[in-house]
Amino acid sequence: MRRNLQGVGRLRPVDLACDHGLSTQAVRNYEAAGILPEADRTPHGYRTYTPRHALALRAFLALVPGHGHRTAASIMQAVNRDATEEALRLIDESHAQLLDDRRTLRAVEAALRDLEPVPPERGDTFVGPLARSLHLRPATLRKWERAGVVQPRRDPRTGYRVYRAADVRDARLAHQLRRGGYLLEQIAPLIDQVRAAGGVAPLESMLGDWHARLAARSRAMLTGAAALDAYLECRAAPPGDQPTEGAAAR
Repeated sequence: MRRNLQGVGRLRPVDLACDHGLSTQAVRNYEAAGILPEADRTPHGYRTYTPRHALALRAFLALVPGHGHRTAASIMQAVNRDATEEALRLIDESHAQLLDDRRTLRAVEAALRDLEPVPPERGDTFVGPLARSLHLRPATLRKWERAGVVQPRRDPRTGYRVYRAADVRDARLAHQLRRGGYLLEQIAPLIDQVRAAGGVAPLESMLGDWHARLAARSRAMLTGAAALDAYLECRAAPPGDQPTEGAAAR
């Protein structure tokens, strides 16, 4: 539960930490990393924070779910060194990545729709041309083969890998799923199920979860934007108009 410290102009590290279930060392680490503005010191060397620091901490923690820890830290560091344009660029890049992830999800769904019926075996290809078509290295396809994601046959005379139409389909599907953030050990059993079932039903729950995660990330970005905007307003306000701790705690 957040405490209302109306009228208290100076805060200790423990005051900020308790409000968010953090350790005091975490608060000090955030200051050292530039995520929080530099704290004032008492004559005895103890850190003292203000409502501005409380808003900064709240903004950072609100940014993390939508942007990730590294990007959230970079945003706050940019703001604290008065590089607001850089902070806004980082936010724009996160939104662009989210949009690209949504496009990837739609592409995966389209790829899954194209899995049925399995095309007849024609147009066999080799590892080099397939890798180039997917903008991958041949070594990546060989790694996928070791993981069971693709199962090309071997030419009995040359020993070369031969990718049939169904193998190409599996490779393209795996490529889309990798772009969606899924690991090879997650992809391999899904493609095994598609091969065995001859359909896409095993992937429906995964796609639903993917949609939910993107929606949650989008909402988290809105929450983070509101908290960051409050912090930016605080930084822009004249010293006499700085918020009280009671306002920062709301």
